Amino acid sequence: MSLTATIRQLGGVSIVDLKGRITLGSGTGELRQAVVKAAENSPNVILNLGGVDYMDSAGLGEMVGAFTTISGRGGKLKLLNPQKKLNDLLQLTRLYTLFETFEDEQAAVQSFS
Repeated sequence: MSLTATIRQLGGVSIVDLKGRITLGSGTGELRQAVVKAAENSPNVILNLGGVDYMDSAGLGEMVGAFTTISGRGGKLKLLNPQKKLNDLLQLTRLYTLFETFEDEQAAVQSFS
């Protein structure tokens, strides 16, 4: 299953709802395009990972790239609803220190204010 990304606005924040697999190729490209497009609407972006069932090292690298892109524009990138496997991966790679993670969408949006 390839990755689909839907962008919506809530409280002045861009939320990117992701569904599928973030892997080398189309998945990473789709993520990159979605983040750039979301950042055009708001400097602050939330990646909703609730629908992501798999991510490889290229996907992780793309998330770090997204963080760099958003930070470079003066915004913040936060994660919402990462699955257990992804949470474990963030812990293992120590990337959890880079990303603020939330289970509740409203709390994630309010964390920007």
